[in-house]
Amino acid sequence: MATLSVQAVRPPPLTSTSDPPPLFDGTTRLYISYSCPYAQRVWITRNYKRLQDKIKLVPIDLQDRPAWYKEKVYPENKVPSLEHNGKVLGESLDLIKYVDANFEGTPLFPADPAKKKFGEQLLSHVDTFNNDASSSLKGGVVQQASSAFEYLENALGKFDDGPFFLGQFSLVDIAYIPFVERFQPVSVDVFKHDITEGRPKLATWIEEVNKIDAYKETKLDPQEIVDRFKKRYLSQQ
Repeated sequence: MATLSVQAVRPPPLTSTSDPPPLFDGTTRLYISYSCPYAQRVWITRNYKRLQDKIKLVPIDLQDRPAWYKEKVYPENKVPSLEHNGKVLGESLDLIKYVDANFEGTPLFPADPAKKKFGEQLLSHVDTFNNDASSSLKGGVVQQASSAFEYLENALGKFDDGPFFLGQFSLVDIAYIPFVERFQPVSVDVFKHDITEGRPKLATWIEEVNKIDAYKETKLDPQEIVDRFKKRYLSQQ
């Protein structure tokens, strides 16, 4: 019930007709789109560290963006971005590290040298994973994605003190889950292929991440993910 109540009070996305918030007034703002996996990373981080009262969520309608967002907030005109201490920062992997380092709450990156080194390695690989998995789906040959998901399965076996990449929940899990969240239902619905088949660690990881409220509060409806994929890719074939 808690998750439903959080989702029910999500602020409506700002559009081209929306007035800007009182910018640079000392309020820390996280600009996101509810459907953007990159923005979702920072949203999860904010939630997990219980910073809802410290970082205000400002959703943007990416299909009808307000002009002031590019002109006054973030010239890159994309999400996520973070308005903090009189400046605006971007790039999701940089932002999750920034939020973890500069705000109170449970640390999301380990101090253990071995885990820290492996964590950085996994973070540096996430774009490669995403590109490999995305390319296979766009090409309609989901089996090509097997190496991408095998990488995750193997990485999840590195440490045995928890079901997550670094044992305990961390920025690494946050970096990967928005994309796995999107690949899984599309693989099952469109390509009749379960990415967790023969990958027990990946299956457990997905199950455990889905128990975390900070993540559940950010999730998209799986059917919405499938419908968007079909509209974007299959309708062009």
